[in-house]
Amino acid sequence: MTFKDKVAELLNAALEEKPSVFLIDLSVNEAGKINVTLDGDHGVTLQDCIDVSRAIEHNLDREEQDFSLEVASAGATSPLKLVRQYKKNIGRTLQVKTATETIEAEITNANDDFITLEWEAREPKKVGKGKETVQKKQEIKYSEIKEATVTIKF
Repeated sequence: MTFKDKVAELLNAALEEKPSVFLIDLSVNEAGKINVTLDGDHGVTLQDCIDVSRAIEHNLDREEQDFSLEVASAGATSPLKLVRQYKKNIGRTLQVKTATETIEAEITNANDDFITLEWEAREPKKVGKGKETVQKKQEIKYSEIKEATVTIKF
């Protein structure tokens, strides 16, 4: 079993204890630097990071392999990677980049195949001069999304 496999096994065991917390990214380099990025259905607390860190660190032997460990939550501006992240952000504003456009809109639905975005836009009137506000709605498949981030408004 490789060092990375052992870390992944310990990480999975720790996450089984916390069903609302899930893995975004795990990386282990040749120098033994372990980076774990977590997210949660209701956010990630400092205690969640501490518990996962201890579950990994206390079960590895530094005499066998020297390592450094960093466990962190996905930042507020980190791109969304998993379907579970899109689902937990329903009702929030996302900035979604596809190959052809960038849309900033509210995510109103997320299933296993696509997300639904809704927003208001100003468009020229069909009859007469001026513009009118229209409701827009678009479904975007996950495979078409290049990057999606939550937009934070104050």
